[in-house]
Amino acid sequence: MAVTTEFDAAEYLDNPEMIATYLRVAFEENDAALIRIALNDVARAKGMTAVAAESKITRQALYKALGPNGNMTLETLLGVLRAIGVRLSVSG
Repeated sequence: MAVTTEFDAAEYLDNPEMIATYLRVAFEENDAALIRIALNDVARAKGMTAVAAESKITRQALYKALGPNGNMTLETLLGVLRAIGVRLSVSG
């Protein structure tokens, strides 16, 4: 009998280029749920405690914002992006 394990993207987000590419693809889809999932994966890869501290958001609030029913504010989004070392850019 074959044993399978659940895929966890956070396990593969181990360098800045991989993180940037992963988030870029999520943002290109223009899907809020997908972006939230991608940010959750990156925050877990970086360590939720460290991201919470760096973003000045409580760990509990971070889990809630990035959780399945999360709906983060712009302030939280910017704090998380800063904490994970990513800058947001806009192009037309």
